[in-house]
Amino acid sequence: MSEDSHWLEEKLLQLNQADTMDQPRGFTRLSYSPEESRSHEAFQQIANELDLQVTSDKAGNQWAVWKVDSLAPTVAVGSHLDTVNAGGGYDGVAGVLCGLGAIKQMKHQSFTPKKNIAVICFASEESARFGVSTIGSKAVTGLLDKQELENVTDGDGVTIKQAIEEFGLDWETIEQAEKAPDELESFLELHIEQGVQIEHNGAEIGIVRGVACPIRLKVTAIGMSNHTGTTPMDNRKDAFAAIAPLVNFVEQEANKINTRQEVPLVATVSTVQLKPNAMNVIPGEVELGIDIRSVDDSSKYELADLIKSYCSQVETKRQITIKVETLVNNDSIFLAPQIQEKLQKVSKRLGYKALLMDSGAGHDVMNMAVRWPSGLIFIPCKEGISHHPKEYASIADLQKGSNIMAAYLQEETGDDDEDKNWSNQSC
Repeated sequence: MSEDSHWLEEKLLQLNQADTMDQPRGFTRLSYSPEESRSHEAFQQIANELDLQVTSDKAGNQWAVWKVDSLAPTVAVGSHLDTVNAGGGYDGVAGVLCGLGAIKQMKHQSFTPKKNIAVICFASEESARFGVSTIGSKAVTGLLDKQELENVTDGDGVTIKQAIEEFGLDWETIEQAEKAPDELESFLELHIEQGVQIEHNGAEIGIVRGVACPIRLKVTAIGMSNHTGTTPMDNRKDAFAAIAPLVNFVEQEANKINTRQEVPLVATVSTVQLKPNAMNVIPGEVELGIDIRSVDDSSKYELADLIKSYCSQVETKRQITIKVETLVNNDSIFLAPQIQEKLQKVSKRLGYKALLMDSGAGHDVMNMAVRWPSGLIFIPCKEGISHHPKEYASIADLQKGSNIMAAYLQEETGDDDEDKNWSNQSC
């Protein structure tokens, strides 16, 4: 194992605050928790060892900057260190680690950038605690809605506002984390794939074109609760029996849409709540949660319309009431083609087979892309397992990710030719 690989292995453990990555119960570092704070402290320690300037913004994001010129643009990379409950130690961590590893490589090679380089450790990317994702990067990009979020609670009744203040921050100044468009030039995130497309296509690296943001529907079917033993089968308004076929309908229609188009769509009936949920009572109310994703927004809308039409038919046929609410309807995010092209060239130069692909999961990059040219690269994770104690990415793949980031950053910050000569650009 090379010196760089040993360093990655050591710092992977340090960021995870562990002496082994074999954790049967996984890692739990929820948003704005003491555990997330300790990992942020580890990030600061590693960044200080690399002689980077470390600061924390008003949303708790950590910034480690290789500053060469206060007037020069800043190229940023980064990801997050928080996890879901009993999650893995690579989701998010891989991007932070490889960003730091890339800077270590560049310094070891005596490379001197002509632009500043920032490694960002975003706070609170996961939605596991509050049901709200990417709080840190939303704050950086001005997308955070304070009024909407301040009273959102976790499972213990703690509000986001309380958690942030217990984290040592001031809720009243969180919007000051926002960066102006001219404060960064571009952003690149590295992440584990959380799938198996790279492996199945015989590739080593994934270069992401777009992030499939979801349409989320809440379907509420209302019938009538009654005694299971005394209510005849032909005189029931069983909300569960009426709405249950919708589960298969969603799967079948998604598969039909996929036969007609190259860009895949995925759809899942992922939550079910029954009321009163008692063994001897016919379900009187059922709530289904449906998650629909594709980078082709038209196919998401098509399936959502089909679901609404189907529910209308069931309502008439079964004489129950069905309400379909749209909880989330976010257009997909397309990443910067010029960054994808540069990553392809860098991968080819390093001898890595790259796969152009889309991301079915959301990441901090989707917020950053609203304000700055942004890119996303994936490294493989074993069997596509993520958000689970068995989540795993090899040191070899982490090394490849670090190598690509280092080569990309050298190209982005070391070339003074033509339009890249920022000092000659007109303001």
